[in-house]
Amino acid sequence: MKPLLRIFQFSFGCRHRQRSGVFTIKKRTYQVCLQCGREFEYSWALMQAVRSSPAHIPAALPTSARRADVPVS
Repeated sequence: MKPLLRIFQFSFGCRHRQRSGVFTIKKRTYQVCLQCGREFEYSWALMQAVRSSPAHIPAALPTSARRADVPVS
């Protein structure tokens, strides 16, 4: 069942193209997808987001609270 779910998410899920700036809070550096709220670990050495285990996804927030209605400059 998981392979089918992954195919569905790849086809119709969020592409994480709009990300926030880089945050460092409590010695954790990350970016946040502005559309779905997923967090991505960030490496200052590589100057890019790094693959890691799935980060926190705020599922309890309504879509309007997770989505940025104002473009980021």
